[in-house]
Amino acid sequence: MNARFHILIIDDNVDNIQVAVNILREEGYEFSFATHGQEGLDILNEKCNPIDLVLLDIMMPVMDGYETCREINKNPLLRDIPVVFLTARTDIDSIRKGFEAGGVDYVTKPYRAEELLARVKTHIELYRARKLLQEHNLSLESKLKFEHHRLLSELEENQKELIWMLTELMESTSDETGKHIRRVAEMSALLAKHHPSLTKEDEDILFHAAPMHDIGKLTVPYDILHKPGRYTEEEFKIMQAHTTNAWKLLQRSERRLIKSAAIIAHQHHEKWNGKGYPRQLRGYDIHIYGRIVALADVFDALTHKRCYKESWSVESAISYIHDHRATQFDPELVDILQEHIDEFIEIVNLS
Repeated sequence: MNARFHILIIDDNVDNIQVAVNILREEGYEFSFATHGQEGLDILNEKCNPIDLVLLDIMMPVMDGYETCREINKNPLLRDIPVVFLTARTDIDSIRKGFEAGGVDYVTKPYRAEELLARVKTHIELYRARKLLQEHNLSLESKLKFEHHRLLSELEENQKELIWMLTELMESTSDETGKHIRRVAEMSALLAKHHPSLTKEDEDILFHAAPMHDIGKLTVPYDILHKPGRYTEEEFKIMQAHTTNAWKLLQRSERRLIKSAAIIAHQHHEKWNGKGYPRQLRGYDIHIYGRIVALADVFDALTHKRCYKESWSVESAISYIHDHRATQFDPELVDILQEHIDEFIEIVNLS
Protein backbone atom coordinates (compact mmCIF):
# COMPACT_ATOMS: atom_id res chain seq x y z
CA MET A 1 0.00 0.00 0.00
CA ASN A 2 2.87 2.39 0.80
CA ALA A 3 4.97 1.44 -2.25
CA ARG A 4 4.12 4.73 -3.90
CA PHE A 5 5.67 6.63 -0.99
CA HIS A 6 9.35 7.41 -1.44
CA ILE A 7 11.69 8.24 1.47
CA LEU A 8 15.15 9.78 1.15
CA ILE A 9 17.55 8.94 4.00
CA ILE A 10 20.58 11.25 4.32
CA ASP A 11 23.16 9.93 6.80
CA ASP A 12 26.93 9.44 6.55
CA ASN A 13 26.70 6.23 8.59
CA VAL A 14 25.59 3.31 6.43
CA ASP A 15 24.64 1.28 9.50
CA ASN A 16 22.20 4.01 10.59
CA ILE A 17 20.63 3.98 7.12
CA GLN A 18 20.25 0.21 7.27
CA VAL A 19 18.55 0.34 10.67
CA ALA A 20 15.96 2.84 9.42
CA VAL A 21 15.37 0.84 6.23
CA ASN A 22 14.89 -2.40 8.17
CA ILE A 23 12.23 -0.73 10.30
CA LEU A 24 10.37 1.00 7.45
CA ARG A 25 10.74 -1.62 4.71
CA GLU A 26 7.86 -3.77 6.00
CA GLU A 27 5.48 -0.87 5.39
CA GLY A 28 6.30 -0.98 1.69
CA TYR A 29 8.11 2.34 1.34
CA GLU A 30 10.64 2.93 -1.42
CA PHE A 31 14.03 4.40 -0.53
CA SER A 32 16.86 6.53 -1.81
CA PHE A 33 20.08 7.14 0.11
CA ALA A 34 22.73 9.83 0.43
CA THR A 35 25.78 10.12 2.69
CA HIS A 36 25.92 13.92 2.84
CA GLY A 37 23.65 16.89 2.25
CA GLN A 38 24.78 17.86 -1.24
CA GLU A 39 24.25 14.34 -2.51
CA GLY A 40 20.79 14.40 -0.96
CA LEU A 41 19.94 17.70 -2.69
CA ASP A 42 21.00 16.24 -6.04
CA ILE A 43 18.58 13.34 -5.52
CA LEU A 44 15.78 15.69 -4.50
CA ASN A 45 16.25 17.73 -7.68
CA GLU A 46 15.85 14.68 -9.95
CA LYS A 47 12.44 15.09 -11.57
CA CYS A 48 12.08 11.37 -12.25
CA ASN A 49 12.31 10.38 -8.59
CA PRO A 50 9.91 12.46 -6.45
CA ILE A 51 10.50 12.26 -2.70
CA ASP A 52 7.69 12.23 -0.13
CA LEU A 53 9.77 12.57 3.05
CA VAL A 54 13.41 13.14 4.09
CA LEU A 55 15.03 11.52 7.14
CA LEU A 56 18.04 13.73 7.87
CA ASP A 57 21.09 13.33 10.13
CA ILE A 58 22.84 16.48 11.46
CA MET A 59 26.58 15.79 11.66
CA MET A 60 27.80 14.91 8.15
CA PRO A 61 30.72 15.82 5.87
CA VAL A 62 30.43 18.24 2.92
CA MET A 63 27.09 19.67 4.10
CA ASP A 64 25.54 19.14 7.53
CA GLY A 65 21.86 18.54 8.24
CA TYR A 66 20.99 22.11 9.23
CA GLU A 67 22.37 23.56 5.98
CA THR A 68 20.75 20.79 3.94
CA CYS A 69 17.37 21.51 5.51
CA ARG A 70 17.75 25.24 4.86
CA GLU A 71 18.63 24.58 1.21
CA ILE A 72 15.56 22.36 0.83
CA ASN A 73 13.34 25.08 2.25
CA LYS A 74 14.87 27.73 -0.04
CA ASN A 75 13.71 25.81 -3.10
CA PRO A 76 10.04 26.47 -3.93
CA LEU A 77 9.81 23.05 -5.58
CA LEU A 78 11.12 21.21 -2.50
CA ARG A 79 10.11 23.24 0.52
CA ASP A 80 6.84 21.36 1.08
CA ILE A 81 8.63 18.00 1.45
CA PRO A 82 8.64 17.14 5.18
CA VAL A 83 12.12 16.90 6.71
CA VAL A 84 12.43 14.82 9.89
CA PHE A 85 15.72 15.10 11.74
CA LEU A 86 16.97 11.68 12.83
CA THR A 87 19.97 12.30 15.09
CA ALA A 88 21.78 11.45 18.30
CA ARG A 89 21.95 15.13 19.32
CA THR A 90 19.49 15.64 22.19
CA ASP A 91 20.36 19.10 23.56
CA ILE A 92 17.79 21.90 23.39
CA ASP A 93 19.92 24.14 21.16
CA SER A 94 20.25 21.41 18.51
CA ILE A 95 16.50 20.75 18.60
CA ARG A 96 15.78 24.47 18.31
CA LYS A 97 18.18 24.83 15.37
CA GLY A 98 16.53 21.87 13.65
CA PHE A 99 13.09 23.44 13.75
CA GLU A 100 14.47 26.86 12.84
CA ALA A 101 16.08 25.30 9.76
CA GLY A 102 12.66 24.07 8.64
CA GLY A 103 12.34 20.55 10.03
CA VAL A 104 8.84 19.33 10.83
CA ASP A 105 9.92 16.80 13.46
CA TYR A 106 12.95 15.73 15.48
CA VAL A 107 13.57 12.07 16.44
CA THR A 108 16.53 11.23 18.66
CA LYS A 109 18.65 8.08 18.47
CA PRO A 110 18.27 5.47 19.77
CA TYR A 111 14.60 5.46 18.86
CA ARG A 112 11.90 2.81 19.05
CA ALA A 113 10.73 1.22 15.83
CA GLU A 114 7.10 2.08 16.66
CA GLU A 115 8.01 5.74 17.14
CA LEU A 116 9.77 6.04 13.78
CA LEU A 117 6.99 4.21 11.94
CA ALA A 118 4.29 6.40 13.48
CA ARG A 119 6.06 9.69 12.80
CA VAL A 120 6.96 8.79 9.22
CA LYS A 121 3.40 7.69 8.51
CA THR A 122 1.94 10.86 10.04
CA HIS A 123 4.16 13.25 8.10
CA ILE A 124 3.76 11.42 4.78
CA GLU A 125 0.00 11.43 5.18
CA LEU A 126 0.05 15.14 6.02
CA TYR A 127 2.27 15.84 3.00
CA ARG A 128 0.02 13.92 0.62
CA ALA A 129 -3.09 15.53 2.09
CA ARG A 130 -1.52 18.95 1.62
CA LYS A 131 -0.73 18.26 -2.03
CA LEU A 132 -4.26 16.98 -2.64
CA LEU A 133 -5.84 20.05 -1.11
CA GLN A 134 -3.53 22.34 -3.05
CA GLU A 135 -4.60 20.63 -6.24
CA HIS A 136 -8.19 21.52 -5.36
CA ASN A 137 -7.20 25.15 -4.63
CA LEU A 138 -7.99 24.82 -0.94
CA SER A 139 -6.10 26.88 1.59
CA LEU A 140 -4.51 24.16 3.66
CA GLU A 141 -1.76 26.37 5.05
CA SER A 142 -4.06 28.42 7.27
CA LYS A 143 -5.86 25.30 8.48
CA LEU A 144 -2.63 23.52 9.35
CA LYS A 145 -1.24 26.56 11.11
CA PHE A 146 -4.38 26.88 13.16
CA GLU A 147 -4.40 23.20 14.08
CA HIS A 148 -0.66 23.18 14.79
CA HIS A 149 -1.04 26.22 17.01
CA ARG A 150 -4.02 24.66 18.77
CA LEU A 151 -2.17 21.42 19.45
CA LEU A 152 0.95 23.20 20.63
CA SER A 153 -1.08 25.44 22.90
CA GLU A 154 -2.92 22.46 24.33
CA LEU A 155 0.35 20.60 24.87
CA GLU A 156 1.95 23.61 26.56
CA GLU A 157 -1.05 23.98 28.86
CA ASN A 158 -0.81 20.29 29.77
CA GLN A 159 2.86 20.71 30.63
CA LYS A 160 2.13 23.78 32.76
CA GLU A 161 -0.65 21.95 34.55
CA LEU A 162 1.67 19.01 35.28
CA ILE A 163 4.38 21.33 36.61
CA TRP A 164 2.03 23.15 38.93
CA MET A 165 0.54 19.85 40.14
CA LEU A 166 4.04 18.73 41.09
CA THR A 167 4.59 22.13 42.70
CA GLU A 168 1.51 21.57 44.82
CA LEU A 169 2.85 18.15 45.77
CA MET A 170 6.07 19.74 46.99
CA GLU A 171 4.13 22.42 48.82
CA SER A 172 2.15 19.75 50.65
CA THR A 173 5.39 18.45 52.16
CA SER A 174 6.62 21.92 53.17
CA ASP A 175 4.73 25.20 52.98
CA GLU A 176 8.06 27.01 53.03
CA THR A 177 9.16 25.12 49.92
CA GLY A 178 5.93 25.93 48.10
CA LYS A 179 6.30 29.67 48.63
CA HIS A 180 10.01 29.49 47.81
CA ILE A 181 9.51 27.87 44.41
CA ARG A 182 6.92 30.47 43.42
CA ARG A 183 9.26 33.32 44.27
CA VAL A 184 12.14 31.60 42.44
CA ALA A 185 9.92 31.35 39.35
CA GLU A 186 9.17 35.09 39.51
CA MET A 187 12.83 36.03 40.04
CA SER A 188 14.04 33.73 37.27
CA ALA A 189 11.61 35.26 34.79
CA LEU A 190 12.70 38.74 35.87
CA LEU A 191 16.39 37.92 35.36
CA ALA A 192 15.53 36.64 31.88
CA LYS A 193 13.51 39.77 31.15
CA HIS A 194 16.53 42.01 31.81
CA HIS A 195 19.12 39.72 30.18
CA PRO A 196 20.21 41.17 26.81
CA SER A 197 20.56 37.78 25.12
CA LEU A 198 17.27 36.22 26.21
CA THR A 199 13.79 36.57 24.74
CA LYS A 200 10.22 36.74 25.90
CA GLU A 201 10.03 33.03 25.16
CA ASP A 202 12.96 32.36 27.53
CA GLU A 203 11.21 34.46 30.18
CA ASP A 204 8.06 32.37 29.81
CA ILE A 205 9.99 29.09 29.85
CA LEU A 206 11.84 30.04 33.02
CA PHE A 207 8.68 31.14 34.78
CA HIS A 208 7.01 27.79 34.12
CA ALA A 209 10.05 25.49 34.37
CA ALA A 210 11.89 27.04 37.35
CA PRO A 211 9.32 25.71 39.87
CA MET A 212 10.70 22.24 39.12
CA HIS A 213 14.23 23.12 40.23
CA ASP A 214 13.93 21.17 43.51
CA ILE A 215 11.54 18.44 42.35
CA GLY A 216 14.30 15.91 43.06
CA LYS A 217 13.93 16.62 46.78
CA LEU A 218 10.85 14.41 46.70
CA THR A 219 13.36 11.55 46.56
CA VAL A 220 15.18 12.73 49.71
CA PRO A 221 14.09 11.19 53.04
CA TYR A 222 11.98 13.53 55.15
CA ASP A 223 14.31 13.46 58.16
CA ILE A 224 17.25 14.58 56.01
CA LEU A 225 15.28 17.17 54.05
CA HIS A 226 14.09 18.83 57.28
CA LYS A 227 17.15 18.28 59.45
CA PRO A 228 17.78 21.47 61.49
CA GLY A 229 21.52 20.95 61.98
CA ARG A 230 24.46 20.31 59.69
CA TYR A 231 24.47 17.27 57.46
CA THR A 232 26.88 14.42 57.86
CA GLU A 233 28.99 13.65 54.82
CA GLU A 234 26.69 10.77 53.89
CA GLU A 235 23.54 12.86 54.39
CA PHE A 236 24.97 15.61 52.20
CA LYS A 237 25.61 13.10 49.41
CA ILE A 238 21.98 11.99 49.66
CA MET A 239 20.81 15.60 49.50
CA GLN A 240 23.07 16.38 46.52
CA ALA A 241 21.55 13.46 44.64
CA HIS A 242 18.27 15.37 44.27
CA THR A 243 19.74 17.11 41.19
CA THR A 244 20.63 13.89 39.39
CA ASN A 245 17.42 12.16 40.46
CA ALA A 246 15.38 14.97 38.94
CA TRP A 247 17.40 14.82 35.72
CA LYS A 248 16.79 11.07 35.42
CA LEU A 249 13.07 11.65 35.92
CA LEU A 250 12.65 14.49 33.42
CA GLN A 251 15.36 14.23 30.77
CA ARG A 252 13.61 11.71 28.52
CA SER A 253 10.84 14.16 27.67
CA GLU A 254 10.98 15.90 24.30
CA ARG A 255 8.62 18.66 25.45
CA ARG A 256 10.02 22.16 25.70
CA LEU A 257 9.06 23.00 29.27
CA ILE A 258 9.90 19.60 30.73
CA LYS A 259 13.29 19.49 28.99
CA SER A 260 14.05 22.95 30.34
CA ALA A 261 12.96 21.86 33.80
CA ALA A 262 15.32 18.87 33.57
CA ILE A 263 18.26 21.16 32.79
CA ILE A 264 17.36 23.54 35.61
CA ALA A 265 16.92 20.79 38.18
CA HIS A 266 20.23 19.23 37.16
CA GLN A 267 22.35 22.39 37.04
CA HIS A 268 21.02 24.90 39.59
CA HIS A 269 23.67 23.88 42.15
CA GLU A 270 26.60 24.26 39.74
CA LYS A 271 28.91 27.20 40.40
CA TRP A 272 30.62 29.64 38.06
CA ASN A 273 34.06 28.53 39.29
CA GLY A 274 33.35 24.83 38.75
CA LYS A 275 33.06 23.93 42.44
CA GLY A 276 29.36 23.14 42.45
CA TYR A 277 27.55 19.83 41.97
CA PRO A 278 26.73 17.33 40.60
CA ARG A 279 29.10 17.67 37.59
CA GLN A 280 31.37 20.58 38.55
CA LEU A 281 30.45 22.52 35.42
CA ARG A 282 32.21 25.85 34.99
CA GLY A 283 31.20 29.25 33.59
CA TYR A 284 29.30 29.15 30.31
CA ASP A 285 29.29 25.34 30.35
CA ILE A 286 26.41 25.79 32.77
CA HIS A 287 23.20 26.42 30.83
CA ILE A 288 21.92 29.98 31.18
CA TYR A 289 18.69 28.62 32.70
CA GLY A 290 20.73 26.80 35.36
CA ARG A 291 22.78 29.94 36.10
CA ILE A 292 19.65 32.06 36.43
CA VAL A 293 17.83 29.70 38.78
CA ALA A 294 21.01 29.21 40.83
CA LEU A 295 21.08 32.93 41.62
CA ALA A 296 17.33 33.26 42.18
CA ASP A 297 17.33 30.18 44.43
CA VAL A 298 20.13 31.43 46.68
CA PHE A 299 18.85 35.01 46.89
CA ASP A 300 15.40 33.81 47.98
CA ALA A 301 16.81 31.21 50.38
CA LEU A 302 19.02 33.80 52.09
CA THR A 303 16.21 36.30 52.58
CA HIS A 304 13.77 33.80 54.11
CA LYS A 305 13.80 31.70 57.25
CA ARG A 306 14.56 28.01 56.96
CA CYS A 307 14.52 25.20 59.51
CA TYR A 308 18.30 25.48 59.73
CA LYS A 309 18.73 29.29 59.63
CA GLU A 310 17.15 32.68 60.26
CA SER A 311 16.37 35.02 57.38
CA TRP A 312 19.01 37.51 56.25
CA SER A 313 18.35 41.13 55.45
CA VAL A 314 18.20 42.01 51.77
CA GLU A 315 21.37 44.08 52.20
CA SER A 316 23.26 41.11 53.70
CA ALA A 317 22.03 38.80 50.95
CA ILE A 318 23.10 41.24 48.24
CA SER A 319 26.49 41.63 49.92
CA TYR A 320 26.94 37.84 49.95
CA ILE A 321 25.99 37.53 46.29
CA HIS A 322 28.30 40.41 45.32
CA ASP A 323 31.17 38.77 47.24
CA HIS A 324 30.57 35.56 45.26
CA ARG A 325 30.30 37.28 41.88
CA ALA A 326 32.33 35.33 39.28
CA THR A 327 32.99 32.53 41.80
CA GLN A 328 29.59 31.09 42.64
CA PHE A 329 27.41 33.20 40.35
CA ASP A 330 27.41 34.41 36.75
CA PRO A 331 28.80 37.97 37.04
CA GLU A 332 26.42 39.36 34.41
CA LEU A 333 23.42 38.03 36.32
CA VAL A 334 24.71 39.50 39.59
CA ASP A 335 24.93 42.89 37.88
CA ILE A 336 21.36 42.55 36.61
CA LEU A 337 20.15 41.72 40.10
CA GLN A 338 21.86 44.75 41.58
CA GLU A 339 20.73 47.11 38.81
CA HIS A 340 17.07 46.11 39.27
CA ILE A 341 17.11 45.28 42.97
CA ASP A 342 13.86 47.12 43.71
CA GLU A 343 11.96 44.77 41.41
CA PHE A 344 13.51 41.73 43.09
CA ILE A 345 12.72 43.06 46.56
CA GLU A 346 9.05 43.20 45.56
CA ILE A 347 9.23 39.47 44.83
CA VAL A 348 11.13 38.76 48.07
CA ASN A 349 8.22 40.32 49.96
CA LEU A 350 5.62 38.08 48.31
CA SER A 351 4.07 35.74 50.86
